[in-house]
Amino acid sequence: MKKLSYILLALGLSATSCKKFVTIDNAPNSLSPTDVYAADATATSAVVAMYTYYATTYSLQYYTWTAELLGDDIQYRYYSSTPGLAEYQNGNVTTTNNTLRYNQWYYPFYVVAQANGAIDGLTKSTTLTGSVKNQLLGESYFMRAFHFFYLNNFFGGVPLSLDPVALNNSALARSSKADVYAQIITDLKTAADLLPGTYTGTLHARVNKHAAEALLARVYLYQKDYANAVTYATKVIGATDVTYSLSDLATTFKNSSAETILQFATYYGYTSFGYRAAAATTIPDYYLYNNFMNQFETGDNRKTAWTDSLVSGGTTYRRVNKYKLGTATAGDEYYVILRLAEQYLIRAEANAQLNNISAAQADLDAVRNRAGLGNTTAATKDDLLTAIAQERKIELFGELGHRWFDLVRTGQADAVLSKVKSTWVPRDTLMPIPYQEILNNKNLTQNPGFE
Repeated sequence: MKKLSYILLALGLSATSCKKFVTIDNAPNSLSPTDVYAADATATSAVVAMYTYYATTYSLQYYTWTAELLGDDIQYRYYSSTPGLAEYQNGNVTTTNNTLRYNQWYYPFYVVAQANGAIDGLTKSTTLTGSVKNQLLGESYFMRAFHFFYLNNFFGGVPLSLDPVALNNSALARSSKADVYAQIITDLKTAADLLPGTYTGTLHARVNKHAAEALLARVYLYQKDYANAVTYATKVIGATDVTYSLSDLATTFKNSSAETILQFATYYGYTSFGYRAAAATTIPDYYLYNNFMNQFETGDNRKTAWTDSLVSGGTTYRRVNKYKLGTATAGDEYYVILRLAEQYLIRAEANAQLNNISAAQADLDAVRNRAGLGNTTAATKDDLLTAIAQERKIELFGELGHRWFDLVRTGQADAVLSKVKSTWVPRDTLMPIPYQEILNNKNLTQNPGFE
């Protein structure tokens, strides 16, 4: 793998020109960027490429694996023989960790570069059908915002690579976390304005307006802008151009679920984020801590619907059973990126913070009741926030690192994780900037404690 500046250069040179470079004709089987964004079909192919395995889908797997191992719900079976992942599970991720460099830095910036090129090409095009151009631009802005969201939360401020000219991004310094969030909000609002509420295709597998609104609700919650978190979660929950509803637990992660706001198709046989092996009797790579299983309340149907057990060699492994398939061949499970239950919990937490107690209780109860539980007994702001945090832990376990990010954003990571991770130190609430990237770009600065 090459450094970020080389990656962006490779992706960007074909989409830009510079008098200092020799002009080289396109390969016989390729199109120029101008030609790509001149026709609906080729422009669509270029944007849909951001959903593919080596772009977004590959990032999703590692966003999940690394962030879940950083938390206190998922562990890795082979961590003792895989030092890179052991660092996530035990704490104290190092600057030379290749999983960190490639899968949390390289691939996200790869998609950002794709989005930059698409935004530039689409904006300049004058020959696309208007509705197609808006859809593709909206998807591109969403993809850029989505990956900046994870970069920002893993590293705490990253270079804001927005220019389609690769060389202009190659030596950027880090922007502040607040500035990255500001760009994410701008991109998501732009996407929401451009995109329709209805979906392209029969499944919820391409970005629509409500996906942008759902991610905006999460961003505002993370930033403690509770009024806007309520506003955008309500837009999704109350959508009328598409109907979302809390599904039966058995079908929540089916690709036809009405709960799904956004899902991405799986590639190369993966369907369950490593939580389910291809053979039903094979131990999965990633499984739940036994202590996590004790967190379920009596009568919580999620315990039986979304977890199960496998005994091997006298050891009981508690599996994540949200996804049922070990391979993607059956074709009825996609990676769920955004779903309605999170929006209820976002609105519940934001309303609790705003002292809208009854509104917070109602949204919390919607999630609890779907799980077979009675209404919450929490009746004060502090008790509700505690109850909502617990509900998020049980509802969203194993999904794209929600537990880890919740611990960090609420300031609980050190107190909770220092008790369960053998080499945990407080600096671990941020990932280090990969050492090789700092060597390659002298304008990058390291996070505190990693020098």
